[in-house]
Amino acid sequence: MRFDVVSLFPEMFTALTQWGITGRACEQGLASINLWNPRDFCSDPRKTVDDRTYGGGPGMVMMVKPLEDTITALKSAHHAQNIQSGPICLLAPQGEIFCQKIAEDILNYGNLTFICGRYEAVDQRFIDRNVDLQLSIGDFVLSGGELPAMTMMDAVIRLIPGALGDGESAIQDSFMNSLLDYPHYTRPEIYENLSVPDVLLGGHHAKIANWRRQKSLELTLKLRPDLIESARANGLLSKEDEQFLRGL
Repeated sequence: MRFDVVSLFPEMFTALTQWGITGRACEQGLASINLWNPRDFCSDPRKTVDDRTYGGGPGMVMMVKPLEDTITALKSAHHAQNIQSGPICLLAPQGEIFCQKIAEDILNYGNLTFICGRYEAVDQRFIDRNVDLQLSIGDFVLSGGELPAMTMMDAVIRLIPGALGDGESAIQDSFMNSLLDYPHYTRPEIYENLSVPDVLLGGHHAKIANWRRQKSLELTLKLRPDLIESARANGLLSKEDEQFLRGL
């Protein structure tokens, strides 16, 4: 999986490339994060990438030409390396809310370019001419698109086969089956008079699987009932699941 990231602060992405699961994935060649700074494609001495907004108002707007010149350069790099350019994604408040399904879709692209906006906005003409999709991580405002881009890349990279130490880990994560994950326990068996549930100590795999499914359903109904409705609408709940939910 190759990511190209257009950002005025490329140094921020060392959090992904040098640490943890994502850092190991990059080191092993399972993923690559290629950084592009629009200031490198400015011709004026001040490396200007923003200007005042037409019509008045607070804040500055990112200019079209530095961004488009950056896109031209990264697409030329793709062509030279025989890489098929994937979609261009703008991180923006008006974008579709990112979710696990979108993470899986991005993995299938093979290549994705993130545009990390800054200041008040990005010139709409750049969006109209270049952007294929817009994504958001929620209904709140951040200083720029770097943190959302890193969040999304982390979610995608952990889905790459071989990125996690145990291949089953990603499959069993929350949201992979449209539900929240079940509770987890580790040693010691008893802590401050609180014991690990007996079913997890018995070694009966079918009973453990059933307990985990029911706990997943119970937690999801309690904390995110909207996910239960979504799973039901998509035919992801069995008759046994529905019977257990009615019992709750």
